[in-house]
Amino acid sequence: MTETATGAAESPTEDDAERARRRGLLRGAGVYLVTEESLSGGRRSEEIVEAALESGVRVIQVREKDGSARRALEIARAARLLTRRFDALLIVNDRVDIALAAGADGVHLGQGDIPVGDARRLLGKAALIGLSITAAAQLVAPDAAAADCLGVGAVFPTGSKPDAELTGLALLEAARAAAEAGVMRAPAGSRAPIVAIGGITADNAARAVLAGADVVAVISAIAAAQDPGRAAAALLRAVRAAAAPR
Repeated sequence: MTETATGAAESPTEDDAERARRRGLLRGAGVYLVTEESLSGGRRSEEIVEAALESGVRVIQVREKDGSARRALEIARAARLLTRRFDALLIVNDRVDIALAAGADGVHLGQGDIPVGDARRLLGKAALIGLSITAAAQLVAPDAAAADCLGVGAVFPTGSKPDAELTGLALLEAARAAAEAGVMRAPAGSRAPIVAIGGITADNAARAVLAGADVVAVISAIAAAQDPGRAAAALLRAVRAAAAPR
């Protein structure tokens, strides 16, 4: 059951069910590809996305910080066609307008972006709204409670975002504890997924999973790899092996 503004219970809607479905897909995805064409070795982001999807990745986030909004929308629309073919999720970084134009499943917001509630009003109740977490104090803020998933990091040093603050594994542990304690509100009783990001590779992904991540998000580990599909498959194997005993 969901609650109205007055606290009265109301029956779940189709949007609630769809949001819960998307959230479940995200939580079980293992690996989450974030695009960045400038880091893709001269290849187009669409090529990287298709290779990752063919290898089993089921979440794509379009994040094109170094390109134009027009190019980001072009990539998002192409990725939408590909993700539909593979029954995968499409998320857009920061840009609610691009998410709307591309028909994405949701958006991922930073701490300086518009509030989660405003993004949901614009995108609809079924949308997945992710939020970046870079400090423990942010876990008890209203936006964290309203988000569908938390992207925690940078967990390890990363060249994709040189100015990112290094959070280490401790913040992942704190985020997982907060999610399991029910700090984040969830549709249909599902726990908010925790996404680890920042410097993650097939060699260290297990450490992030064991610290509390459900999913690992990567840019260069796939986009900059000589064989993006093989790199994606290696990451998936590492995450699944680490998650199996948990």
